[in-house]
Amino acid sequence: MSPTTLDDIDRYYAQGALFRDPFNSVRSREGIRDIFQHMFSSLQAPEFFIHEGLLDGQQAFLTWTFSFVWHGRTLQVQGGSHLHFNSQLEIAVHRDYWDSAEELLQKLPWVGRPLRYLRRLLSVRDEGWPA
Repeated sequence: MSPTTLDDIDRYYAQGALFRDPFNSVRSREGIRDIFQHMFSSLQAPEFFIHEGLLDGQQAFLTWTFSFVWHGRTLQVQGGSHLHFNSQLEIAVHRDYWDSAEELLQKLPWVGRPLRYLRRLLSVRDEGWPA
């Protein structure tokens, strides 16, 4: 996907498709297009790297890394997408799962320090996640 291919959303998503992530919830192709347009206009070099995918009947799950440049700093977010397809094999539901606090907010200078402190306070033990 790129800014020049945003109109292809109509080829892949059902008319009343639901898209949801930690910050957005829309139920239309137009709303989905707006979310991706906002991503392309507000971030530099946004790119998704798909790692694995599972397909089971009319649903799929993908794991991914989202990489982008924000205020001169390259950031990465790890997450997954659960897709449900309708009988025409269009995406009817697209739900993105990722931890906005750990994957994004903790990396921001003005929010990250208090969140990291709170996490240390509440954590019994944090040995990290396998790479």
